Amino acid sequence: MAEKETVNEPKDVVEPTPEELKKLEKEEGKSVENIVAEGEKEGIKKEIKISYEERKAALEKQEKSEKLAAWVPKTKIGKDVKSGKEKDVDNILEKGKKILEPEIIDSLLNLESELISIGQAKGKFGGGKRRVWRQTQKKTKEGNILTFSAMAIVGDKKGHIGIGYGKAKETLPARKKAIRIAKLNLIKIKMGCGNFDCLCNEEHSVPFVVEGKCGSVRIKLIPAPQGTGLVVGDECKKILRLVGIKDVYGASKGHIRTTFNLAKACIDALSKTTKMKI
Repeated sequence: MAEKETVNEPKDVVEPTPEELKKLEKEEGKSVENIVAEGEKEGIKKEIKISYEERKAALEKQEKSEKLAAWVPKTKIGKDVKSGKEKDVDNILEKGKKILEPEIIDSLLNLESELISIGQAKGKFGGGKRRVWRQTQKKTKEGNILTFSAMAIVGDKKGHIGIGYGKAKETLPARKKAIRIAKLNLIKIKMGCGNFDCLCNEEHSVPFVVEGKCGSVRIKLIPAPQGTGLVVGDECKKILRLVGIKDVYGASKGHIRTTFNLAKACIDALSKTTKMKI
C-alpha cells in the first residue's frame, strides 16, 4: 500500500497582545524587532510579525481605554458623557458649552494628532531645517535654562479640528500639553463642494471661499474640483488632511515662514465655513 503524503500546512500567525509586547521588551531590555532578529523567545511559541505602527497604535488604544476607565469627571458635561446621557459632541459645540476636560473628546471621538513645524534646527547663517520643537533659553546666574514648545493639531477627518500650543522644560511634556489644549479647542467646520467645475454632492472641499488671518499672515481657501488635491503649503496640508478636506486651492501672503501664525490663520479660515454673511 502506498503511503500517504503529508502536507505541511502553513501555521497561522498570531499577533501578540500589547501586554505580551510590554512583557517581552521589559524582560529582554530591547525592542521587539531585535527579539525577532535573534530568534523566537523561549516559553512563548508565537511568531511575532507586527509593524511598529500597529504595535504603537495597539499600545495607545490600550492606554486610552485605561485612562477613560479611571477618569472621574468633575464638570456637568463630563458626568453626562461618562454616564451615557450625552453621546454627540456636535450638540455640545452647537450650544456653545465650554469643554474643560479632554477626556470628553476622547470618549466621543476617535482623533488623530499631528505636530506643526514651528521650530528650526541650528544651521549656518540661519539655514537650519524645520523641526516640530521650538527651543528658547533664558539667561540666569546659574546658566542657560532651556524651554521647548510645540504646536499640535487634532482631527477626526470628519469635520472636527483643534489646535493647541504647549510649553515645557522637555519635549514630550510640551507635546502632551499641546495635544491636551488642542482637544479643548475643538471646533466643527462645514465641508462641501463649492466649485462650479464639479457637479458632485460629496463633501470633499470647502463650501465657499473663506479667508483667515493671524498677525501679518493672510490665507484664502478656494473650493476645487475632485482630483485637484491640496494646493497649499505643507503645514496647511497637515491641518486640511485631519479635517477631511481632499481638494482645495490656497493663496497666502504676509510672513508665511512664521508657521505659528500660518497654522492659526488656516484654522481661522476653516472656522468661517460655518459663518456666512449675506
